[in-house]
Amino acid sequence: MQTWADVIRFANNGVPAPDRRVEKNDAEWREQLTPEQYRITRQHGTERAFTGEYCEAHDPGLYACVCCGTPCYDSRTKFESGTGWPSFTEPVRDNVVKYKKDTSYGMVRVEVLCNVCDAHQGHVFPDGPAPTGLRYCINSAAVKLVEQEANA
Repeated sequence: MQTWADVIRFANNGVPAPDRRVEKNDAEWREQLTPEQYRITRQHGTERAFTGEYCEAHDPGLYACVCCGTPCYDSRTKFESGTGWPSFTEPVRDNVVKYKKDTSYGMVRVEVLCNVCDAHQGHVFPDGPAPTGLRYCINSAAVKLVEQEANA
């Protein structure tokens, strides 16, 4: 289970290597993704609050990166944060997301990216519920709900 101290350590020192890498050029990403998915994942955009497909979704399963299909979050860690974006308490494994200091818009935040394909997913904050105290605030357009793995 990760803590805010782990997030900061990973942001400063890197995360464990992913199981695989997916790299495509800009034209390939544009062909694969919708304009909104591209804007959010490849250009580090944000969807408007309370507009995302998964904001209030409660279906069981795994939320995978929309770009490369890597499972990143489990619906069992999803919670209602009231922020307008799907929120999770932790990723499924330490090596599926990576962290980057983000100083845009006059704030200091920690950006969350897919560790397999570098897609922007959202940000993580230290104001989530127990047991981790973390809130992974994720854009719906950056993930897709897939079936729960049998052994998960």
